[in-house]
Amino acid sequence: MLVAGPPALEDLVTEAGYAFEPGGEPSEAEVAAIREHLPFVPAAQASVLGNRELFGRLATRAMLPAMERIFDRWSPGLVLREPAEYASAVVARRTGTPVAQVAISLADVEAGSIRVAAPALEAHEAGLVDALLTTPYLTRFPRSLDPSAFPTTIRFHEPVPASPDPLPAWWGDLGGPLLYVSFGTVLGYMVNAAEVYRAVLNAVEDIPARVLLTVGRTFDPTTLRSHGDHVRVESWVDQHRVLRHADLVVTHCGSGTALGALAHGVPIVAVPLFADQFENSRRIASAGAALIIDRRRDQDAGPPSFLSEQDAQNLATAIETVLGDPSYRRNAGQLAAEIAGMQSADEVLWQLGGANRG
Repeated sequence: MLVAGPPALEDLVTEAGYAFEPGGEPSEAEVAAIREHLPFVPAAQASVLGNRELFGRLATRAMLPAMERIFDRWSPGLVLREPAEYASAVVARRTGTPVAQVAISLADVEAGSIRVAAPALEAHEAGLVDALLTTPYLTRFPRSLDPSAFPTTIRFHEPVPASPDPLPAWWGDLGGPLLYVSFGTVLGYMVNAAEVYRAVLNAVEDIPARVLLTVGRTFDPTTLRSHGDHVRVESWVDQHRVLRHADLVVTHCGSGTALGALAHGVPIVAVPLFADQFENSRRIASAGAALIIDRRRDQDAGPPSFLSEQDAQNLATAIETVLGDPSYRRNAGQLAAEIAGMQSADEVLWQLGGANRG
């Protein structure tokens, strides 16, 4: 198996034991010009900026030369692509190579993203949009949260390690519930990252619980002042190690953290900031496994803010509510059981490989 992607992924991929082939990517200036606008523009405009301009046009154009070389050299029998990566789909269509999309977001979000990106995609390869909407669609979302209009939808679960490494004794003899706080890896690149982390730390300062906040490898955790012995701030911790012990996850509700929490039956306090996080939060809250912090803003109230002082107060109240109401944990457990009943990733790969061999 070969993994292709931006050069920054090389260490992560090779450490996991896979061969890696680097490709091109847009410049940081091009990415930043789009990324910093996403949280503050209307949703439709943000979708055009992200899906069409960044992923459909800039990223695909940058990756195409390397992808063409990879196909020439490797002649793959099957391509598994993530939704924001279109260069492999372009070359797969040109070469007649079977391809499947591995979802990140909800099915209607993924289909909508393809349609928004359509002008850029069709400029790369005529007929690409129809091909993307009809290829096999692999997702970790359970059916109850995510009905799918993709004609071939295959649901799978990520194996949960039976005995991951235990967490370090960061809290000594301190007891109480464990709160895991994560806003993924993208936030750390944004100018408002410190604002979000400080607001969350203020929210948990007086809550009688152990707190682990992870901020990603691009943000310096030493810039955040101490908030007591019950709070630990780390750049990165494998979330499987945390989630098997966690009583609650506070997150922007990006798919990776949200699905990880639900697979372990852990309820969520959702603080959506941008992109698909709002709809992810709504679906999980509708299932009774999450409580959402409403961040609606008065458009005349001044410059935009990720998290205000009022948000921090609401967050503290939401954390106490979810910890005190066992129905959230019970509903998260029902979703965990549904996820565990889906096919394994190995079973799906065998199924796809058999279809292509046949």
